[in-house]
Amino acid sequence: MPPYDWKPLVNTLKSLRKNWRDWHTNEPNATSTNTMPIDGDDHLALAEDSLRKLLNDPTVPTEVRASLSEDYTQVQTMLDKLEHGHVHIAAFGRVSVGKSATLNALLGVEQFSTSPLHGETKNAQMGLWAEHQSGGIFLIDTPGINEVAGESREELAHAVAARADIILFVIDGDLTESELRAMRVLAAQQRPIIVVFNKIDRYTRQDRQMLLVAIRNHTHQYVAPENIVCVSARPAERLVIMVDENGNETEVLRQPKPDTEALRDRLWILLETEGKTLAALNASIFAIHLSDQIAKKILEVKQELGENIIRTWCIAKGIAVAVNPVPLADLAAALAIDVSMIVHLSNIYGLPLTKIEAGNLIKTIAKQMAVVMGATWIIHTLSTILKIGTIGLSTLITSSAQGAVAYYSTYIVGQAAEQYLARGKSWGEGGPKQVIQEILNSIDQDSLLDRASEDIKSRLHY
Repeated sequence: MPPYDWKPLVNTLKSLRKNWRDWHTNEPNATSTNTMPIDGDDHLALAEDSLRKLLNDPTVPTEVRASLSEDYTQVQTMLDKLEHGHVHIAAFGRVSVGKSATLNALLGVEQFSTSPLHGETKNAQMGLWAEHQSGGIFLIDTPGINEVAGESREELAHAVAARADIILFVIDGDLTESELRAMRVLAAQQRPIIVVFNKIDRYTRQDRQMLLVAIRNHTHQYVAPENIVCVSARPAERLVIMVDENGNETEVLRQPKPDTEALRDRLWILLETEGKTLAALNASIFAIHLSDQIAKKILEVKQELGENIIRTWCIAKGIAVAVNPVPLADLAAALAIDVSMIVHLSNIYGLPLTKIEAGNLIKTIAKQMAVVMGATWIIHTLSTILKIGTIGLSTLITSSAQGAVAYYSTYIVGQAAEQYLARGKSWGEGGPKQVIQEILNSIDQDSLLDRASEDIKSRLHY
């Protein structure tokens, strides 16, 4: 995990998330948006500081940074966005529900291409909403989420929506199953959603009200009623009969003006009261997500190194036990090897242990695998006595088996110690017993013993 302190950011996020949940859900105890304490500049400053620390953290290994290069680029983009005070609003939805037309109606210009054919929008496009007095508000168009053979475009749409500060979830009727699935995903990512019911000019007043009731019922877990708005982004042409001064009638097709006032008003309220806070929340959530990814990658690197270390010490212990002819002396050597292995592992995980602490950890592990450890010591004792009793003649017969058991026991100890260190010197909620049980359940004992024997024999050249 990065060494810098995330607690101030996390505490702020907890407060923001609680208020955000109240904003986007319809729970009986939900707090009104207007009662939310707003301190957007402070939220932005905190988010910017966190992003800078994440980008400049010197403890992240080069290979980890390289594997997450795309995520780092996104963090830099978000930092630039915050520094300039920009807010991103993305339109999201099925093909041909009118996403592009809705954004065009807000912008007042035909910036985003529209077409009666499915899949006109192939890439994410962005336009500046210059009408908003604060400036820096960008509207983003995304591809449809259910286009035939459009999997890559759907992935792009989800990726853009996941980075947007506000999502306009555009629909043109009752929600489909695919739309509900997509909304659940966005809500789980803590995306602020406004449902935009487009093409309302196609419905009678009675049908429109019926559909609104259905939409509210379907989305009540994710969206508050005030964040469901009706628009007519590109009304259908209407036949108008013109009568001249002589009473002559002429039929004319006219395009009514878009009606997006409800959406415009709702967006302005949110931007005025929460725009900066939403931008900070979005960036911070992404930063913490990347921090988790970094921690996971670093842990994977440490586990790979740890696995190599454990196997090296397993072989060393197996050989030491196999070739030592002195009764009980191999037991002391075995314990010393286990202690050294744990000390080495603790340095890899950046949580150094003394030899005494490592010994105490071994005792804890041994208690949870008493049968295995007991069998190990019995075999050690009998084998060493046999070595002396036969003046070494049975060494070749017993050493490989004895060494394999020693190898096996050290592997268990190493795996358990690594789990303890990976959890920050903690066994977790289940305690050491559960950790040991999980390790034993995950190991193919016969395969491990076979590998141990082969490793030992190859090192002893017989």
